[in-house]
Amino acid sequence: MHITRFAQSCLLIETKGKRILIDPGFIQYQESYLQKEWSDIDTILVTHKHADHCHVDAIKEIAKNPKTKFYTSQEVANAYSELSPNIVKAGDVLDFNDVKVEVVRAVHGWTPLLKGREVNENIGYIVDDGSHRIYQTSDTLCFENEYKCDVIFLPVNNHGLVMSPWEAALFAKESEAKLVVPIHYDNLKFPADIPLVKKEFEAAGLNYRFLEIGERLEL
Repeated sequence: MHITRFAQSCLLIETKGKRILIDPGFIQYQESYLQKEWSDIDTILVTHKHADHCHVDAIKEIAKNPKTKFYTSQEVANAYSELSPNIVKAGDVLDFNDVKVEVVRAVHGWTPLLKGREVNENIGYIVDDGSHRIYQTSDTLCFENEYKCDVIFLPVNNHGLVMSPWEAALFAKESEAKLVVPIHYDNLKFPADIPLVKKEFEAAGLNYRFLEIGERLEL
């Protein structure tokens, strides 16, 4: 399995001959992605309607490929009538032969900055190829769950929208992940305190790794 991190919360997971793109957003987006890194996609998964997770124009282009299947929530479909996704909700399981995708709960935070842009339907994804379980949590606060994984990608920039570094460390530890990868800190309007993230993750005894944009993780 290979996982490439792009800006904010975007991941490209390549496994068992499949290319799964999660949350392609507008932050640091490059047109060249459509011909290179984001070409020949089998499955697009979007967690919620905010543009840093759902770049509508890019998704429309990627989905022109007849083999590409796009999955997201009903709220995303309602927000962007030009998209034609397959609708999923927490508890659903997508079966792509050797690869399964579990649709899981996520709880987006709120601040007055989100007035009119509140997220009422938010989901995360766990991609399981039989050897590895990869959990992209979406923008979420802490909540009680029993989701387990090998690698967890979770947001760390707080601002009332997602977990703080301390909460993220606790959430990651509960997931029993062998590797923790911080995400959702590339928006300059909502920066993360990276030294604090490292401090809290180390205090929790987590094995963590920051990935640069475009960096590939091999499992």
